[in-house]
Amino acid sequence: MKNLLSTYKGLPREIYILFLGKIVNALGAFVQPLMSLILTQKLGMSAGEAGEFVTFMAVCQVPCIIIGGKLTDTIGRKKVITIFQIMGIIMLIICGIIPLSITTAKFMILSSCFYSISMPAYDALNAYLTNESNRKSSYSLLYMGVNIGFSIGPIIGGFLYKDYLPLIFIGDAVTTVVALLLIIFYIKEPNKQKEVVLDCEEEDIKRSTIGVILKRPILFLFPLMMLLFQFAYSQWVFTLPIQLGELFNDNGARLYGFLGGFNGLIVITFTPILTYLTKKYRTLNIMSAGGMLYGLSFIIYAFAYYRISFFAATLALTIGEVLIATNAQAFIANNTPPSHRGRISSIFPMIAGTGYALGPMIMGDVIDACGIFVAWMIITAICAIGAMGMLLIKNLKNVND
Repeated sequence: MKNLLSTYKGLPREIYILFLGKIVNALGAFVQPLMSLILTQKLGMSAGEAGEFVTFMAVCQVPCIIIGGKLTDTIGRKKVITIFQIMGIIMLIICGIIPLSITTAKFMILSSCFYSISMPAYDALNAYLTNESNRKSSYSLLYMGVNIGFSIGPIIGGFLYKDYLPLIFIGDAVTTVVALLLIIFYIKEPNKQKEVVLDCEEEDIKRSTIGVILKRPILFLFPLMMLLFQFAYSQWVFTLPIQLGELFNDNGARLYGFLGGFNGLIVITFTPILTYLTKKYRTLNIMSAGGMLYGLSFIIYAFAYYRISFFAATLALTIGEVLIATNAQAFIANNTPPSHRGRISSIFPMIAGTGYALGPMIMGDVIDACGIFVAWMIITAICAIGAMGMLLIKNLKNVND
């Protein structure tokens, strides 16, 4: 246990502050996990219509992420986070005040767009505060913070969903405010000029974003493999709630809340263990193993009927998630020059996030046409392709693995 905890000792003070912020923010993350249920059960959409809506929301986020990346490298990370998080908070509060209707869904889209603009700034800030020697441990701690909150948040959301839906939006907004205040008061804006001079090659500073990617093709191929993993993982928040709703009716939301809590509990327990056990292995090998565990979990979901089966599948999914999530951002940061981290941090989720965006739309139509079992089989095959792809791209030149 002492060795496991030592993984997180000696990290920058700001990382511990961000860790606390992640806990608070995730504690009130009610809206995203229950999105498909809100759209289908509360607004009356079919699975296909809900999938199209979620995909449209994700498509709207693409230009927002690009804008956020450019703003991050120009006006600064902290300013971007503060301005656009506040705007997203306002949209969520409006969702909680107005009567539930299609207008609510439109404000949900606006909220997600404003939050998306701040995403590259968060990624660039995390990369600035760390270095190659402590980056995996730092990202692992931040990821664990998210899941400490998430182990409780979905359970609360599941209980609020039936009779107190407006509180889901208000609670999400309030916890985001608290997390934002920690950044405003306790984290300083990085000295961008000093960072670039110390850590960048002169030729990288002069290159365009496309030029940097062409010099480092891993910055395109790696997100492409992540696209497949994200396509699959989107079914955790889309297909699985629909499956639970069909099997258990209104109790499906509550069971999904418990599965979300179980997911968070496993993350809290296994993240330090897996970070410690895998620190000597190559990043892409670790992520390939995570993709294989994704595939295993979806096979179990396909045949699941009893509640215990869903918990077993979620265990496999969560271990795979830990292996992938604790290594992905660190890998990108290690292979990106600081002068372009804001812009690359916008392109990475744009490529990988395409999978998350397309997943609900495509699989929603598959579910309507062929059923949930066929959908899970397709997702399993996609996970296998992604896992093999990670093993193939690790042999590229200039890969900092």
